[in-house]
Amino acid sequence: MTDRPSAVVFNAPFTDRTAWAPGRTSAYPEDGRNPGDNKLDQIGPRYAPSPTGVFHARRAGDGRWHTDLVSTEYAPDGFELLPGDEVSATCLLHDVRGAWPALWTWGRDSQSGRPQPGHGEIDLFEYHPTHPRMLELTNHVRGAADYPPDVITPGQPFLLQVLLGKDSVRWSVDGIPVFADGRGVGPHWRAWPVVCISVAAGEYGHLPPEPGVKELSWQCTGLTVRRPEAP
Repeated sequence: MTDRPSAVVFNAPFTDRTAWAPGRTSAYPEDGRNPGDNKLDQIGPRYAPSPTGVFHARRAGDGRWHTDLVSTEYAPDGFELLPGDEVSATCLLHDVRGAWPALWTWGRDSQSGRPQPGHGEIDLFEYHPTHPRMLELTNHVRGAADYPPDVITPGQPFLLQVLLGKDSVRWSVDGIPVFADGRGVGPHWRAWPVVCISVAAGEYGHLPPEPGVKELSWQCTGLTVRRPEAP
């Protein structure tokens, strides 16, 4: 997808604690819960994906679910994405009610202390089983979104590639372009990658898990970031 030669700048496994911090992101309140965003999640440093990249959500009682999340934000290396970077990952999703897998970004505040536009959030994808073949693709930085309805098959892995361009964010699935927003992230954007599973609380048509379901999951492997080489 990149228009000029690029090099890998990040491909750390989720078990690398210098690269990834489990259960921590400033996008969530300090208690690790986020009910205001229609989530039943409880994140924390004990909740990390498996070495094979399986993200679990486990019913914990009192309406809460312990959900796996990793971010580079609080990791020692603190890797940040920049305009022009391309993120790729192989994803395996399941259409089980209540699951809310996502690969997204969250940005640090500017030097003046103001949040970046949209908090630097780009949803490389969100997924809700109420639309089992659809991905939700959103640029919160410059206000663009698309919901391609027939791009994946639950239970079958797919390759997601997202070019975070200054003037356009471009999404591809299995090498096929599915959305170019024509908006981009701008020249000064920077953000941490975040990978997680959430659990829907029932609003906006996203149904919560069935009462007897105790665990939800999805898998992310081969997450890699490439950056254009200097001309």
